[in-house]
Amino acid sequence: MYRLFAAIDLPPDIAAQVQALCLGLNGARWVQGEQMHLTLRFIGEVDGGIFRDIKEGLATIKAPPFSLQVKGLGFFPPRKPPRVLWAGVTPVEQVSGLRNRIENVLVGMGLEPEGRKYSPHITLARLRDTPLAGLNRFLAGNGLFATPEFAVSEFHLYASELTAKGAFHTRVASYPLR
Repeated sequence: MYRLFAAIDLPPDIAAQVQALCLGLNGARWVQGEQMHLTLRFIGEVDGGIFRDIKEGLATIKAPPFSLQVKGLGFFPPRKPPRVLWAGVTPVEQVSGLRNRIENVLVGMGLEPEGRKYSPHITLARLRDTPLAGLNRFLAGNGLFATPEFAVSEFHLYASELTAKGAFHTRVASYPLR
């Protein structure tokens, strides 16, 4: 079985800027810079035959390259104890358009549609028993965070392995935007 997701990678210099935020918050399990990405679609566990179909199906996607900027911070869920600290991206229209193309290909293959609303973000940390006051101070102190724009010219298919030390992602295919 393969646990899959489609994502956009951050260029190393952008990932380093985002990674520099990752300190000083109690109860945060920070994501390592090399594991940071912008998830387009979590696919889930599939067997080898579906895996090959997905790899081939994603290769049919046509979407133009675009520019992105990492900008702003927040957390999920908004009205319950916080579980995820994230960085946002702008503009979201191009990301959402690419994500919708991926979703259409996957649903066209018979996979279940993703049930929740898509909210483009980069996970910075998983939170556990993080005091809300500390999280609010962190957000206030870093609220103006923004990186320079960067070009997005491809997306990737990743396999994810869950371990006691967290998830580890391996790129299994890349798809140019054109």
